[in-house]
Amino acid sequence: MSIVDNRKAFHDYFIEEKYEAGLVLEGWEVKAIRAGRANIKEAYVIVKGEELFILGMHITPLASASTHVRADPVRTRKLLLHAGEIAKLIGKVERAGFTLVPLDLHYSKGRIKATVGLAKGKKEYDKREDEKKRDWAREKARLMRVKA
Repeated sequence: MSIVDNRKAFHDYFIEEKYEAGLVLEGWEVKAIRAGRANIKEAYVIVKGEELFILGMHITPLASASTHVRADPVRTRKLLLHAGEIAKLIGKVERAGFTLVPLDLHYSKGRIKATVGLAKGKKEYDKREDEKKRDWAREKARLMRVKA
């Protein structure tokens, strides 16, 4: 079940592979995410040493849940993946010119997980081509409805 999606990532990047990663969260963050107060539109993933971190993910604290805690809505959060997956991702990011972008937050067995995409940036003409395909599909569907 998806909590929040990053549709901008699919517009700006070609997504080659997807990985499901756990997140290191504090209690107030979990409560706020369950209330739907998360935003990953401007978020991105960086590599520090042998670890992955997500930056720019904004979680608006609930007034009732974070009364005794100093909440930092955009703090750096660690991503949890297997060591082999991290090594593979680091190799692709450093050598092959890929980037890591968060695609969505979702529940998996009661836990909050993030889907991270291994992506290559789109050029402006790629974005225009995608828009033309979308418009044509919409027009085709409209024409089929009119005929039927």
